[in-house]
Amino acid sequence: MDGGGRLVGSVGVAGSLVLTDSFVWLRFPGLAGRRARLDAPHTAGRRFREPSFAARALTRYWPSVTFATLVLGSVALYGARLGGEYDGFVARYGTPIDIAGRLAGFEIDTVTLSGLDQLNRQEVIDASGVTERNSLLFLNAAAVRDRLKAVPLVRDVSVRKLFPNSLFFDITERKAAAIWQKDGKLAVVAADGIAIDEVHDARFNALPFIVGAAANEHLREFTDLVDSAGELRERIRAGVYVGERRWTLQMDSGVLLLLPEQNPKAALADFAAVERIDKLLDKDVITLDLRIPGRVTARLSEDAAAARAAMLAKRPKKVMKE
Repeated sequence: MDGGGRLVGSVGVAGSLVLTDSFVWLRFPGLAGRRARLDAPHTAGRRFREPSFAARALTRYWPSVTFATLVLGSVALYGARLGGEYDGFVARYGTPIDIAGRLAGFEIDTVTLSGLDQLNRQEVIDASGVTERNSLLFLNAAAVRDRLKAVPLVRDVSVRKLFPNSLFFDITERKAAAIWQKDGKLAVVAADGIAIDEVHDARFNALPFIVGAAANEHLREFTDLVDSAGELRERIRAGVYVGERRWTLQMDSGVLLLLPEQNPKAALADFAAVERIDKLLDKDVITLDLRIPGRVTARLSEDAAAARAAMLAKRPKKVMKE
C-alpha cells in the first residue's frame, strides 16, 4: 500500500492495478493521465459482490425457460386455432406479425394503380387480397402478384412496396375483342379467341358479338368480314358461325344475312349494291339468303307471308283457251 492509502498490485508488464475508494482502475504506461473504468464500483479492500440466486438461476437455466415458454405458447396458439378463436382474431385484426408491423409504422394507407382500362379499382383491390389489416413490412408481394395474375383480364402485373406506407400496382390488361355466346353462356374473348372473363355487366356491350361453337376461333375472320362491309358495317349486330364453316350476319333490323362459305366478302359487297336501291333490310323479311351467286332469296315473316298470300289470292286467274 502506498502513502495515499492505495493498494498497488502487478498486472503484468502492460500496467498496474490501482484500487481507489470508489473504482477499480487499470493504469498503463504511456496513457498519461488516462484511466479505463471497469464495469462496477467497489470499495477498497472489499471482495466483489456475489450475484444473487435469481441471477445465477436465470443465467444457468434461461435456455430451458425460453424453450418451455415457446412450447407453452405454441400449445396455447394451437388450442386457439382448434377453437376458432385465432382465425376470428386474424380476420378482425390481422396476423400477429402484421399487427407488429403496423405498430412499427408500416401500415398500408395508400394503394396506387396504373394501366386500368376494363378493370376497375375495387376489382383489383379485392383480387389482390390486400386489406387494412396487412402491414407493408411483412406483405408478400409475390403472393399478391400471383393473385392478381389469376384475374382473367390481367395479362401481367408488377407489385412494388414503397416504404413506409404505400403500395403500387402496374397492371397490363388483356384486350377484350368480342363477346362470345355458346350454349347460352356469355364470355369475353381476346383477339386470339381465348376466353378471358365472364360477362358480369354492360361494360363490354360495344364489342362485336359472335355466336356458335368455334366462333371464337374464327374471330379474326369475322372482324375482317365486318371491316369489309362498307356502309353495312354499322348495321351488323352479331355474327353466327354456322356448322363451323360459314357466317350468318344479324343486322340491326333483325334480318339475317346468310353468307356463302366461299367468298363471303364478295357476296356481301354485291348485296350492299342491291341494298342501296331496294332497301331490303327494312322490309318485312326474316332472312336474306346470299349463298347463290348473283341471287338474293328472301324469306318473309309470317305476317308478310300471309299478306302476300292474301294479295295473290285476290288476283284474277288466267283462263286457258282450248
